[in-house]
Order: sequence, then structure tokens, then C-alpha cells
Amino acid sequence: MKARARLASDLPDGVVITPLDDGPGPLREAAAAILLASFDDPERYGPARIQSQLDSAPLPYYRRFFIARRDDEVLGVGGIKAADWASDTHLLYLSAVAEHARGQGIARALVMTRVAWVMETFEHGRVLVSTPRPRRFARFGFRAAGRLESAGRRLMLLEF
Repeated sequence: MKARARLASDLPDGVVITPLDDGPGPLREAAAAILLASFDDPERYGPARIQSQLDSAPLPYYRRFFIARRDDEVLGVGGIKAADWASDTHLLYLSAVAEHARGQGIARALVMTRVAWVMETFEHGRVLVSTPRPRRFARFGFRAAGRLESAGRRLMLLEF
């Protein structure tokens, strides 16, 4: 796919994006640590919840995570899952980049990877994301859906 070729050239040297494997291991632990550091809300995003979300789930109510890494260092992580409350609806969620790796295009590449994956896996549908950075997602073809949410977040929608 053209998006994947462009994606590879946009990443910093040595950085690759791969699916996160199930089961324990250092890559999974590093991904969880990045999410815990980024989502500083222990009640809502505690270690047990983060760990359970990192497990993939099969179709139709799938859940997948992708990681950006350089060798064995995880630099970023992002999830996509099926919405169990709406047909053909997919959610980008739990996305974060390690503080020292920000500003290098890793978040953008994780978004592009997840959107490309869902478009390759499903014939049609919609992708939703709640974000404080709507312009980032507008560049990928997302459009605003509704008004600002609490804490300045905006629900964005991409139909394919």
C-alpha cells in the first residue's frame, strides 16, 4: 500500500512500527509504561486496565495494538478496536509516545498505521477518535463530529 511506503520514509532512522505481540515480555511492559506515564489518571487508567487492554482480541470485536520501536526500545504505542455498540465502527484509543521521542512523527505514523490496517482489514466503516488535537486528525481526512467535549477534546470521524 502507498501509505505504508510513505510511512516508512517518514519515520526517523531505525524506527519501525509493528503489531504488539500478546503475552508477557519487555516490549509489552515498555508499552504499558509509556501509556501509564501519559495517562496520569490511576482511577481510569491503572496498571491492571492498561495491561488487560494490551491483549489482542479476535474479530468481530477485535482489539489490536501497534508499537513504534528502535531495536528493543519502545518509543510509542497506539490501539484500535471495534466499537461493540455500533456496526462497522472502529476506535483509535490509548495512544502515546515516550516523552523523549516526541516531535519526530511517531504519533503521526502510529495513526497512519492503524488507519491503514483497518482499511485493509474491512471493506467499509468509520473510525472515531476523541482528541485534544483535531488538526492532526483533519490532515488524515477526519472531520469533526459534534461540539467540543470536556477538557477541550473533540470527537473526530473518518469514513471509508
